[in-house]
Amino acid sequence: MLQQDQLKTVASLRGIRHRYPGGEALQFTDLDVAVGQHTLILGDSGSGKTTLLHILSGLLKPVSGSVQIGGQELYGLSPRKLDTYRGQHIGLIFQEAHLVKSLTVKENLLIAQGFAGAEVDNNRIQEVLAMLELGHKAHSYPSKLSRGQMQRAAIARAVVNHPAILVADEPTASLDDRNTERVLDLLLAQATEHGATLIIATHDKRVKKRFEHTYQVGGAA
Repeated sequence: MLQQDQLKTVASLRGIRHRYPGGEALQFTDLDVAVGQHTLILGDSGSGKTTLLHILSGLLKPVSGSVQIGGQELYGLSPRKLDTYRGQHIGLIFQEAHLVKSLTVKENLLIAQGFAGAEVDNNRIQEVLAMLELGHKAHSYPSKLSRGQMQRAAIARAVVNHPAILVADEPTASLDDRNTERVLDLLLAQATEHGATLIIATHDKRVKKRFEHTYQVGGAA
């Protein structure tokens, strides 16, 4: 894990522009996220929130601009080193869990450790699953999990490597008010527990009241 107490800014975006083939150019306002400054990225559907989140996470190289996580310029790394760095320092949570269906919950977490170039740490996996009340599901396959358990398993995979930032894309989409609060409580608690800075992209206005720091995505340049 990054020595976060020595870093004032854990994530920084400068001059980011992107264009999909045949699409309009997207330009994003510069963004700095301080360590522990949980941040909400707001915008209507189609405004570019997911694009920005993918750029921030090292999944999509922008046409121009700089992305730094923990002081490291992401797109200055080779593809292999970028994959390793992302696995070590960025935890990803998507709207759908995207667990490997042919692997157990524990094996999905083992793969996450492998992608980060880390040694197998069964104690860490047991610790994370216990925190998320999934210890009894370690050897279960995704098809045997409830929707809530799948979501918690995805969070477990995201935090297992002690990430510097925890990135979530529309985690409350299609949830009622009660379950929205539960998911937000869980994400904020896990970010705090693991020393990660939480960044959420959403168009869900219910989430806004839980965050002091917000960033608005506009759309086409």
